[in-house]
Parts: sequence; structure tokens; C-alpha cells
Amino acid sequence: MLSLLLFLLPPFFLFTPTWTLEFRYHNNHEIEQYLKQVSTSNPDITHLYSIGQSSKGQQLWVLALGVSPHQHTVGIPEFKYVGNMHGNEVLGRVLLLQLIDELVRSYRSNETWSLRLLKSTRIHILPTMNPDGFDVADKDCYNGQGRYNGNGIDLNRDFPDAFAGVQSQQLFEERREAEVQAVIGWLRTESFVLSANLHGGAVVASYPYDNSNGGSELVGGASIAPDNDVFVHLAKEYSHNHASMYQGNLCMDSRPFLEGITNGFQWYRLEGGMQDYNYVWGQCLEITLELSCCKYPPARELPALWNDNKKALLAYIQQVHLGVKGQVFDGSGVPVENAVVEVRGRRNICPFRTNQHGEYYRLLLPGNYTFTVTYPGHEVLTKTLSVPYGPDQYSALKHDFLLRRIARTTRRTVGSATQTDATPTCNYTLQQKAGGAMNRPTWSSLAMGLSMAAVLRSLID
Repeated sequence: MLSLLLFLLPPFFLFTPTWTLEFRYHNNHEIEQYLKQVSTSNPDITHLYSIGQSSKGQQLWVLALGVSPHQHTVGIPEFKYVGNMHGNEVLGRVLLLQLIDELVRSYRSNETWSLRLLKSTRIHILPTMNPDGFDVADKDCYNGQGRYNGNGIDLNRDFPDAFAGVQSQQLFEERREAEVQAVIGWLRTESFVLSANLHGGAVVASYPYDNSNGGSELVGGASIAPDNDVFVHLAKEYSHNHASMYQGNLCMDSRPFLEGITNGFQWYRLEGGMQDYNYVWGQCLEITLELSCCKYPPARELPALWNDNKKALLAYIQQVHLGVKGQVFDGSGVPVENAVVEVRGRRNICPFRTNQHGEYYRLLLPGNYTFTVTYPGHEVLTKTLSVPYGPDQYSALKHDFLLRRIARTTRRTVGSATQTDATPTCNYTLQQKAGGAMNRPTWSSLAMGLSMAAVLRSLID
């Protein structure tokens, strides 16, 4: 009779967690065991996978949470948090474990906000990007060892940098650190829409760009991205939901930050940063969250620091539902990959393109926006949309674009604008399955490979 009862019980009843997550610094092995335990106990809403290994061979574990945690679902945006990029900036590790605990427990308790969030969003959490650095980190508040990875490299200076030249940076990707290559591969695996990476040593939300080459992006000492209004909104969303970040002057050794936010370049110039790479090449808007004046806060302060950040961490995830989302279909009604979806007035360094499901996601504040959709063999489509505020409803505005094929006798023009073929100069992708299983290279990656080969030949010649 007991065996029959167990068979009939739903998974979440069978695997109700009995653990209590302590407020302390867990080592890398303990984090791995915790993530495995959560995943095993909650197979219906969590999925544990590794995006690769550190330079010393430690797994970079990610826990995905959502009602379909194992794979992407069309229409459900992908969100990520990354912690402990610098090994001695450790608060992010603690906050992200507590966030996992909060999401799972609230879902199991049928709390409305958690049910709506996990039904509408797929959340990926990487508690430590630099486990090797953490292993040797000391508890110094301001300096100390452990910042760099196992090879002595600052991971937040090792990403390709748009302002150093798109193609020249991509040519030498294989020379980058293992952790950086893992994140780059991760961005090609999942169509991330919004992200934040958690640091320490200040209390401020920093947004792109971090770098500049003195071009038109440089305005009044700041390096302004095409989606600057969205970035400012995102940074303020975190700052004003934080217990005190919005006050802007919390750390004695740092400058005051108006409303607790800053443009990255205006704070200090940073080449090879992860947030710029996410935005330029990954179509993922990412900000950097500096969450404690002390890089390694005393363990006794952890409960208070969690309370300071809890509301902001959850509110920020909800912002993934800003703007517009949908699919682009060709003249036969088939979703198309690599269609260019541009918003008038936002000239991105690398144009935003549809993923392998024909999906696009554009984070936009409420207002009217004119979209231009371009795909080879089809007329350019222009459409103006009125965009509401989506986060309160846990959904961006949904709008699909249906393209029309170009007749053989028709010039490839629409009005006075001549259509150009979509060429994947920037957004080359190598789509993979969740958990690391790799599919064949897509059209865009092959084209980029040919493009890089041509550049390389020109350099050799």
C-alpha cells in the first residue's frame, strides 16, 4: 500500500527539501552538493548543468529554474545571474544561493509572485564563475589575493572588446581563459535577454558601455549605448529596490553615485569587460552590480546583506519582460533565424537578430517604436508598435512579423530604402543544446568562419 501511495504522489511531494541553507560562505564542493540536492529534490522546476571548467578543472555549475527548466520554450525569455567573477568578491555567491532557496521555497508554497515568475521566465544562476580564485582568496576587505583566476588573469578584462575591433577580437577567442570561453559558449547556447553580474568593493549599479574609442558614443564623459535609456532604467530598478544603494554614497573610499547608478566608462575605463560583450555580441543587456563596500564581508553581516538585496534581485529579474517579443516568419510561414530586427534610433554595433526559433526580444521602455525587419529574399518590413510596460504582467508585448517574398521581377527596394542582405558579421552563433550537447554550426557561424578566414589571409598576405 505504501509503495502505491508513493507512486501516486507528485514529484514535489516526494522530494520536499529537508535542508536549511545557512548564512555562511560555502566552499566550492559545498555549493556543488547544494545545487545537486536542489536539482534532485525539484526536478520539475530545476535543471543543473555545467557550462565548462575553470582553468584548474573545476566545473562551472549553473542551475536553471522555471516550469520548463531543461530547454528553451518559445516566448519564454532567458535570464541569468553570474556571481564571483572575481574570486575574492564573495557576497554574490551567498546571495545567489539564497535566491535559489527563495525561488524554490516560494514556488512550493504557492506564492503568487513565484508561480508567475517561474511560469513566465527561465532563470539561470551561476553562483561562481571563478572557483579557483575563491579557493585562494583571503578575507581582506579592499585588496587581497583571489581576484584573478588560476592563471592569474582578471576575467573581467579578458572578453572580446567591441572598441578594439570586432573581427580582430574574435580571431583570437581560443586564446582566452577557460572561464571566459565557457561564458562565450553559454551565450551562444541560450538566447539570453537580460543579465547581471555580481561584484563587491562598492555599492552601485554600473551599466554599459565600459569602454570607448572616442567615437560618437562618448558623450559628456560617458560612453553611451544605443539602449542607454533602458540601461539607466534597469540600473535604477535595482538601486531603488535595494535597501540603500539609491542613496549613492555608502562607501567611504568611493565617489558618490547619483541614485546609486553609474555609466561604466564614466566611473572608470574598462577594456575586455563581460557586460559590454553580453550587450554587443550576445544581444543580452547586462549590468554590473557592486553590492558591498567590503569585498569579503564578515559572515555575521550576511543575513542583513541578503535582506538588503532580496527585493532588488527579484525585481530585476522581472524586468526581462520589458518591451516586445515575438517571431519572424518568412513568406512560407516558417520561423527564420538571423533576420535582423532593428529599432529606429537604436543603431547597435551588432544588429539584433532572431535566434534558431525565429524569435526576437527587445527590451524597451513604454512608448512608440518603429521596427525594421530584414531577411534575404524578402521585402523589408517596417512597423510601428505601441509598447506598454510588461513587467507587471510578467510578459512583454507579443508581436510576430510576417515577411513577404520578393517577386523575381521586383527590385529589392521598399520606398526609397534599398534592402541589403543580412550578413552575420557580428552575431555569429554556434547553437548548442542545454547541458553542452552541440548541434551543427548554424548558417551564421559558417559565414563568420569564412569572413574570419578572409581577414586572416589578408593579414598573412
